[in-house]
Amino acid sequence: MRIKGVRPEEADDYARRVFEAQTRKWGAPLANHLVYARRPTIFRGARAMWQGLDGSGLIDPALVALVNRRVAAINGCEF
Repeated sequence: MRIKGVRPEEADDYARRVFEAQTRKWGAPLANHLVYARRPTIFRGARAMWQGLDGSGLIDPALVALVNRRVAAINGCEF
């Protein structure tokens, strides 16, 4: 990671709750979210995008996952 993310215990309450949920689901907070959390307004905006995709029902969750992985691959993300 080129930009160092926050330490989860030093993040604001909202980010800490998200990190705890990610840890329960995937075993650790997602690296991109650790970077977003350096700026709480950016973190909330990124989370709002994912919540909007999930909540809209317009895009099948499997397709969202596939697109997410493709974008990660294009960006060289190890995810």
